[in-house]
Amino acid sequence: MNQMKKVLAIGLMMLILNSCATVFGGPVTPYQKRKPAPGESQRDVRVVALIADIILFAPGLIVDFATGAIYRPKQ
Repeated sequence: MNQMKKVLAIGLMMLILNSCATVFGGPVTPYQKRKPAPGESQRDVRVVALIADIILFAPGLIVDFATGAIYRPKQ
């Protein structure tokens, strides 16, 4: 029974902490949401958030890319 609680706790943490950039990246700017026009430079990806999403919960990548939170804000 104790093992089951640990598994449920880990599963719950994975669901809560999915999409690291969305949760911990701060507000998403219009620059992050907008696709670059042809000829514009590509947006930079937050590498730490990308690696965290891959390690913790890969479907979180979908949320981060869909919201644009995975991209670094323009400085």
